[in-house]
Amino acid sequence: MLKLISSSSDLLVSDATSLLHLSVTSVKPPAIMFLSTGESNYKGRYKTRVSSSNLGHLKNDYSEFEAFPDTPTARAPAPDGTYLLVQKVDMCQKINEPQHRTGAYDTPNLVVRRGQEFLVKVTFNRPLAERDDFQLEFLIGENPSARRGSLVVVTFSSRVGGLWKGRIVKSKGKTVTLGITPTPDAIIGRFRTYVTIVMGTGMQRTKRDATTDLYMLFNAWCKDDAVFLPNEAERYEYVLNDHGVMYQGSFEAVTTRDWIYGQFERDILDACIYILDASKIPINDRGNIIKTVRMGSAMINAQDENGVCVGNWSDDYSKGRPPTSWSGSVQILLQYAQTGLPVCFAQCWVFAGVFNTFLRSLGIPARPVTNFVSAHDNNGNLKTDLICLSDGSPDSANTRDSIWNYHCWNEVFIRRDDLPPGLGGWQAVDATPQETSDGYYRCGPASVVGTKEGLICHPYDARFVFAEVNSDVVFFKRDRYGTLTPYRVERDYIGRAVYTKSLGSNSPKDITQNYKYPKGSAEDSRTMDRAEGYGVERDHSELPETTLSIIITASQVSLGQDVNLQMAFHNQSDVPTTIQANLAGSVIFYTGVRASHLKYHNFTITVPANEMKSEMVKITADEYMPFLGTLLCLHFIVTGQTEDESVTAIKVLEFQIPTLTVTLSGLPKVQQEMFAEVTFTNPFNFALKACRLSMEGAGLMSEKTRFFGVIEPQASISWKESFIPRLAGNRCLVAVMDSSNLCEVRGVIWVDITP
Repeated sequence: MLKLISSSSDLLVSDATSLLHLSVTSVKPPAIMFLSTGESNYKGRYKTRVSSSNLGHLKNDYSEFEAFPDTPTARAPAPDGTYLLVQKVDMCQKINEPQHRTGAYDTPNLVVRRGQEFLVKVTFNRPLAERDDFQLEFLIGENPSARRGSLVVVTFSSRVGGLWKGRIVKSKGKTVTLGITPTPDAIIGRFRTYVTIVMGTGMQRTKRDATTDLYMLFNAWCKDDAVFLPNEAERYEYVLNDHGVMYQGSFEAVTTRDWIYGQFERDILDACIYILDASKIPINDRGNIIKTVRMGSAMINAQDENGVCVGNWSDDYSKGRPPTSWSGSVQILLQYAQTGLPVCFAQCWVFAGVFNTFLRSLGIPARPVTNFVSAHDNNGNLKTDLICLSDGSPDSANTRDSIWNYHCWNEVFIRRDDLPPGLGGWQAVDATPQETSDGYYRCGPASVVGTKEGLICHPYDARFVFAEVNSDVVFFKRDRYGTLTPYRVERDYIGRAVYTKSLGSNSPKDITQNYKYPKGSAEDSRTMDRAEGYGVERDHSELPETTLSIIITASQVSLGQDVNLQMAFHNQSDVPTTIQANLAGSVIFYTGVRASHLKYHNFTITVPANEMKSEMVKITADEYMPFLGTLLCLHFIVTGQTEDESVTAIKVLEFQIPTLTVTLSGLPKVQQEMFAEVTFTNPFNFALKACRLSMEGAGLMSEKTRFFGVIEPQASISWKESFIPRLAGNRCLVAVMDSSNLCEVRGVIWVDITP
């Protein structure tokens, strides 16, 4: 429970307070802040409050003069009568940011990566003398502590300081250039900086100055950092690239979704730190990569602790934005940080996109991946159970497991000192709320190498990830008494392919071999045996050999066209076979959950010995359009029965939809005005209603939105917007249109912006 308080002077700030709009030139607090009712909950356990607030604690830390406790407070004058005073502190952003590869962050403060030296210039009132002694102090969070790494003292003489290293790089007149090297395990977040002069009776500090605050990130370029990534091309792709691609659709027809990560956009870094504040993860744990990633996985979804995104798979998005309407993470993160309330709505690719922004913003190498034909095995037994009624139709009421057409999660590249050697590198992490892990809806980090080798005994959630790519699909027949009898097992249906974006290209890279060995290989058998040794249950049903098989084919069609379905029955026996067959067609969510029943078709077919015979079924647009809503996916299951055999096949069909046309004009140069125009013609025989059209591009344009009430059949719309590019390079502008009866109409254009 939170209370609102206001005051003209010092205000108490809770752990969940967002200070994203705090001026970097002033530390004057805003007039209204949040105060947690649990301020004194630490009492009885700790002598002082455990710090879990970074952005919520940006006030003065010390008095400007701190007397030594063992000396009088009076200060004697220096021998020559001139005290050493600090006149200016320059954080050297123009020098540091190219070296630390942080110049793209749209913030007035210095951003650096840990484990790497950065420079600070201090101008005194006079040149330094041999007797002068001073130090730099870096503080993060409330109640900073040297033991916990949240108060770091850097010295530049023989006097012992903290763990960060300091050296005098150059001294010229009154100005001294200092080099500071943080430890490779330093805390991540926003530090406050002070220059302190050591005097005979105490220490004289500079005043609180928010312009000298600095942001500390993980460092994929530092070999001693837990996120070190050896390959430079991979560092560029997985840390610095602010645009990505999600792969969706079905295994047979992969589609792409461009996603704007926007980790360098204004206030996004603060928003990501705010997420850590909202999670109440202690400040001193924020240098630990595993704890940070694991808490991020829990906080990106709103299932626990009022996290960032609310999941919704209902097709009713009236209380928020449809998941398909987002073009990137920026607006989601800004809205969450500014309101402190979960953002509606998200599905797996939105969770993966926002999580990827969170990770890359903090400097963690990360990439989204897509597992096609992904098992959601809710009891972790390595069996996905699909139940059919006695007539062969699906028994949806009693089927608990599900098979997603695809599922997006993330990978992070980190060292795993908590695991046996060889299990570091890429780790699967997932923010989509599916199952709980240690009481929170989160998943990972689970070693991808460990998944491939069946080492599911190690933390975290390796068993769940292993099942997502390796489950057996077991078809059961349920009789009138509820008894289940297995009649078919598919061992290579799940995890058909795992894709991620290629380096420097938007084409998919197949990384299935990272997760598992080829089915049927000796290595795969050893992996499965090893996994069973750690407690999972595979299917070992002894089923008779079958002589029947079914192949379902259907050409990809555009929305509004008829679907022609071919069911080919192959009889491998030496006698003709008569088959009682059942076709069940449904409109489904991409999660495999049925939205509405579409068609039942019962038929009998006789297949000659050792031959194949087909049955054709047409589903007209008039049949399926009333059931679609904004969904675009049909699911067909065909079951055939003879006197002593049963056979089943599944087909998923996604409709193709039109695209938006995006054109650019103007000089493609930083800080020069350009124009983007989006056009669209409605090709359908029905009107599109309540249309929302938005466009954005990282480094180009923040999200802009236009609403169109109705777009009549064959009618066209056009929308032109101006923008001023902020960043150079090859940049992407994404446009998305959603309506009440059609979603995911998209358009993309690339432009090379010169400096």
